Amino acid sequence: MNISCALSATKGRPREFDLDVALAAALRVFWEHGYEAASMSELTAAMGITKPSLYAAFGNKEALFHKALDLYEREKLTFMSTALEAPTARGVAERLLRGVLQMQMSTCDPKGCLGVISSVACGAEAAPIKAEVVKRRASSTAALIARFQQAKDAGELPEGMEADALVNYVVALMQGIALQGGSGATCEQLQQLVDTAMAMWPTR
Repeated sequence: MNISCALSATKGRPREFDLDVALAAALRVFWEHGYEAASMSELTAAMGITKPSLYAAFGNKEALFHKALDLYEREKLTFMSTALEAPTARGVAERLLRGVLQMQMSTCDPKGCLGVISSVACGAEAAPIKAEVVKRRASSTAALIARFQQAKDAGELPEGMEADALVNYVVALMQGIALQGGSGATCEQLQQLVDTAMAMWPTR
């Protein structure tokens, strides 16, 4: 048997779809429906590929979600890392809240937060996904606590105000904006929420 022919047969046909485009489509499905509710038929239809092609290119549904979550963090949550560079704790919080607000005001993306939607999954199939979302959130929270502790040490925060408590407050606001955005709140209402939160920001 001709060796070159054998190698060609082993390699199989080249992919006829763009991996990046397909992954972006999968992200939208997960973002809109959550991990559990996103069916394989919905995913393959949105991605424009067959199930065998999905498995060959991305692995199973869980592996696909991990890749979609990486894309989500890389493209949609860049404001979270830049927020930590703000010169004050108030500036950090404002960048975070306005970053979430901007996502909810976008006419191109689904509303709500992929992490929040998937972290409330409760089925046995979704347990590893929930654990992964929680782990990633813990990493972000730890970085934010460290930044607010720095602000506290610099004398920015009121006496008795703990960094971790303030982080929990900011995270609750961020999740609230995303949940309300996903529930149909208007851009004006969400803007008012952010403006009110910043007007009430604790200062010495």
